[in-house]
Amino acid sequence: MVLLVYSPGAEVVRTVVRKLATEGAQGAFVLLPRHIDMVTALLPGVLSYIDADGGEHFLGIDAGTLVKCGAEVRVAVRGAFVSDDLSRLRDEVARQFLTLDDSERAARTALARLESGAIRGMAEYGR
Repeated sequence: MVLLVYSPGAEVVRTVVRKLATEGAQGAFVLLPRHIDMVTALLPGVLSYIDADGGEHFLGIDAGTLVKCGAEVRVAVRGAFVSDDLSRLRDEVARQFLTLDDSERAARTALARLESGAIRGMAEYGR
């Protein structure tokens, strides 16, 4: 699969991957080649992937959207950064993306559910 990760104004990652794992509005999930096409809202956290050579890599991501279509996985997030140090990455994700007040957290959760429902509706309509 080809993984493409975008944040506003930048392409963060473009690489061939064997496996991808992250967390969406409905929980954690893994994508492998030949996985069914899907669209989901992503939560702030860690996106991990195994590259074509078998190396494991990590991205800290803010909220966004993932679209898997054929052999391509496109991820659009509000912010992202690359790190192969998982413990440092988790601290940085918490500092940058998870430090929200209660009202912002509730608003983001509601928005993620609305986005996810709208995206699923559009995907179903297109079939």
